[in-house]
Amino acid sequence: MLNIAEALKLVLDHATPLPAVPTPLGDARGRVLAESIVSDIDSPPHDKSIVDGYAVIAADTADLPTELTILEEITAGAVPTRTVDPGWATRIMTGAPVPPGADAIVMVEQTELAGEHVRIVGRSAKTGQNIVRRGASLTRGQTVLQTGKLIRPIELGLLAEVGRTTVSAIATPKVAVLVTGNELVAPSETPGPGQIRNSNSSLLCGLAEQASGGDVSNLGIARDNTAELERAIHAGLSHDVLILSGGVSAGVLDLVPKVLTQLGVAEVFHKVNLKPGKPLWFGVCRHTPNNQTLVFGLPGNPVSSLVCFELFVRPAIQMLRGLPPTGLRQAAAKLTCDHQQRGERPTYWPSSVNGETVTPLSWKGSGDLRSLTDANCLALFPAEERIFHAGEVISVLLLEA
Repeated sequence: MLNIAEALKLVLDHATPLPAVPTPLGDARGRVLAESIVSDIDSPPHDKSIVDGYAVIAADTADLPTELTILEEITAGAVPTRTVDPGWATRIMTGAPVPPGADAIVMVEQTELAGEHVRIVGRSAKTGQNIVRRGASLTRGQTVLQTGKLIRPIELGLLAEVGRTTVSAIATPKVAVLVTGNELVAPSETPGPGQIRNSNSSLLCGLAEQASGGDVSNLGIARDNTAELERAIHAGLSHDVLILSGGVSAGVLDLVPKVLTQLGVAEVFHKVNLKPGKPLWFGVCRHTPNNQTLVFGLPGNPVSSLVCFELFVRPAIQMLRGLPPTGLRQAAAKLTCDHQQRGERPTYWPSSVNGETVTPLSWKGSGDLRSLTDANCLALFPAEERIFHAGEVISVLLLEA
């Protein structure tokens, strides 16, 4: 049976970034740039004032107080029409161009208005004071964003500043979620004998939207019969990633692996030395040399599905998006209490981390979704039969909000 690292390597060996596509700026947040971005302008486009005040010649303020004659007023969006000569000043607003001749800006708080004159009463100005020079932020022809950069709202603003309304960016992965099982009913229904509500569609679609950027299809429930599974899985194979939940263990109605094989999905591995999540199935369906579907068969219990998603599916989706396949952020924390680890599989235990400490929750097993709602991390207990004592440092996987 594969260990976690071996299984993850196999997943990532089959995951490659999706092709780049032209992407409107409004759709680019969360995408990864597939081109370098070059500025078509200087920014700022002129020497500009960073305060409201008066544009002056610094030498005129050497002996204070002093009065200077006001030439004109420049607001943001306007341009100066007169040159500042000795003994003169121009009233200027934040962001406006510095007029010719001026080499400093005196803040309005350091002045007194006297008709057509301004009285400078603060400290003497220094050359360059309160002025940002043309091109201080970026210059025409400068590469301002590199290929591989994640486009956040900050980058959206910069792209707009340099006039890019469309960029080449890695496509958003298309993810499909399909849950299987005769026992499942919709959340709106009251379960009958032997039935449970379908919680995994909501859980996995939420995780997939969080990880992929939002292009997720909920394929609903497929019953445990070959014909229905074939129809539903065939629809899912038109996506970049197909996430199945249930039907991958060793029960009489665990038909998913067989149906996947019949539909041309090549198994890469089945089962990982992990708790919860041992029955994980992973395979690849190649449509063309440059087009494939990564298929994950997750165990049906919700906590098992969550653990497998975070360990294997999230890194794969990150890889498809052109991001480093790091998965969730990991940290180290001290146990606040003793914890008994049993069994020969490494265990990811729902826990609560607070600063540098972590407390394992009273978790009732892989079907206990209620306890999971109190968790903000998964604590990793290595495969060994022993008590982990309070104060010991362990690794935790920090769950995203």
